[in-house]
Amino acid sequence: MDRTSKGFYRRPLRCQRNDLTRRVCWRAYLHPYGSLNPPTPPLEKLSIAMLTPQSADFDALSIQHDFVPVYRRLLSDSLTPVTAFRLLDDGSPACLFESVIGGEKVGRYSFLASGPIKRFAAHGNTVTISDQLSGKTEQLQSADPLETFRSHVKYRVADVPGLPPFVGGAIGYAGYDVVRYVEKLPNAPLDDRDLPDLDFAFYHTLCVFDHVDKTITVVSLADCRDVGDQAQSQAAFAQAAEQIDQTIAKLSQPTAHTPDELTTDKPSPPLNIESNFTRESFGQAVLDCVEYIRAGDIFQVVPSQRLSVKTDVDPFEIYRSLRVVNPSPFMFYVRTSDCILVGCSPEIMCRVADNVVTVRPLAGTRPRGKTEKEDKALEKELLADPKEIAEHVMLVDLGRNDVGRVAQFGTVELTEVMVVERYSHVMHISSEVQGKLREGLDAFDALKAVLPAGTVSGAPKVRAMEVIDSIEPHRRGPYGGAVGYIDYRGNMDTCIALRTMVAKDGVVYVQAGCGVVADSDPNAEYEETMNKARALISAIEITVARVGS
Repeated sequence: MDRTSKGFYRRPLRCQRNDLTRRVCWRAYLHPYGSLNPPTPPLEKLSIAMLTPQSADFDALSIQHDFVPVYRRLLSDSLTPVTAFRLLDDGSPACLFESVIGGEKVGRYSFLASGPIKRFAAHGNTVTISDQLSGKTEQLQSADPLETFRSHVKYRVADVPGLPPFVGGAIGYAGYDVVRYVEKLPNAPLDDRDLPDLDFAFYHTLCVFDHVDKTITVVSLADCRDVGDQAQSQAAFAQAAEQIDQTIAKLSQPTAHTPDELTTDKPSPPLNIESNFTRESFGQAVLDCVEYIRAGDIFQVVPSQRLSVKTDVDPFEIYRSLRVVNPSPFMFYVRTSDCILVGCSPEIMCRVADNVVTVRPLAGTRPRGKTEKEDKALEKELLADPKEIAEHVMLVDLGRNDVGRVAQFGTVELTEVMVVERYSHVMHISSEVQGKLREGLDAFDALKAVLPAGTVSGAPKVRAMEVIDSIEPHRRGPYGGAVGYIDYRGNMDTCIALRTMVAKDGVVYVQAGCGVVADSDPNAEYEETMNKARALISAIEITVARVGS
């Protein structure tokens, strides 16, 4: 063993990256009886492992790393993610991520956390950094807030075997208007909600449900940045262990929630839904887009309308309804200091894992069939539709171009081509594009290259965004941006903020767009936006009927 600059001896490390950490994607579980909450026995009695790593091993890891994950694994059969979230929720910023693949296949992981240690938010070029523990706030001006954000996630994290792909870092959203940090779009619409363009909270203690192993991993990142000797190392270990113990104590509380009756056909009071377009003005906006296309300015563009509903319903109750109405690959509840995002997105925005960038364009839609035979017939019809195929190919080419901006030469490839993906209510054509990041580039460069996705903007992208700015009355905010996490290892997993509602000050906003091409019909495009918003509106209606307005 050799003596280190921190004053004690280095032990040889034999930790190897667990295979799970190579797969950076949300994997979760939608329990068919998630609202039925049985009495919760004390979780301390269900422990199937002591703290990992053990104290002596932790000392060796703390020498070489800024953060060391410490965890304890418990049986999970007495809790659901929804119940656990309620037990941990203290009203501070919090998040819950779940996933269902194909409308019926459960994913592996659910992630939930509350009580972040820090918040990073940017509104235009004004950056606000808040220490949630001390209450101190710093405000500064930044020419590129994404570059400033990057400096807050550059740390060395120890690889500890047996952990899920995400063990802590920044969780939040990068809104559609973050593109203005990269592209000069001169005519921004009115910002009527005063929401941050970029809003991430840093969580160092998480609960991760593994629905294959039927366990909960409670993991806390031990802060070793100031460790200089063994005593300081052990103090960092003890602090992480205390966070884990406190979390387990909260999860061990008896729950007072009773099962809720759920019916999707119970009448609810009619919702007063407002839009920032009339049907006629949206139709005119579509015709304006068609004129731009016929003039050769653009090939395709995605205008959107924003619906709003005044309601006092708890957004978490809406999330509970939404996960039943429209289970999706990316389901999330993210509460920030300014608003709450509730979503069921079908589409990746950008994923970076082990320096590989992945985007997965979805374009081309049909409803699910009522029978297997009808389902297959609709799939065949979708793949034979020349308009749908042309639009999909155009957006795949745009995705290849986006990835190519940050990838090593010769590494961009189509790993899947025109695969039909099935969801609970619809099916989409999807393709997957991957590329190896160029040396010196990271997840932030990838995010800059792809945001916003062509599926919410158009092609060519910059000119399409200029057209959107000219016809939409308000800034999009989170809609069309990215929701997800960026960890300290440089990995990122984000989805596009589609099928996403934003709750702020007693109003729930739902936004949806349509892909306009040269032969688009204004009435059909208007109906497409309303159809896309329907699952979210239904979730609000079901919640109002279930718990009242």
